[in-house]
Amino acid sequence: MSEVPVIKTKKRFIAGAVCPACSEPDKLMMWSENDVPHRECVACGYADTLNEQGLSVPKELGTRVNTVAVKPAQDSKVQTVQFFPNPKLKKPDGQ
Repeated sequence: MSEVPVIKTKKRFIAGAVCPACSEPDKLMMWSENDVPHRECVACGYADTLNEQGLSVPKELGTRVNTVAVKPAQDSKVQTVQFFPNPKLKKPDGQ
């Protein structure tokens, strides 16, 4: 099997760019591997790949299986309810 050589360019900072994860300005580095642009934040470690239009390419499409479900708030008080039989509601003896 022949391996494709990885062609890397130098990483460079992008002036005025803001990290989409931590919102820090001037912390994004960009580089290309085999003509595929990548970017990484040096402040928080966020990294992604860009497509031809310069938009972020998701690593995996979000589905109901791989996304985190929203859990209900835990600060609501839970009370137990106990039911007592009503002595006024008696069944007739025939039943």
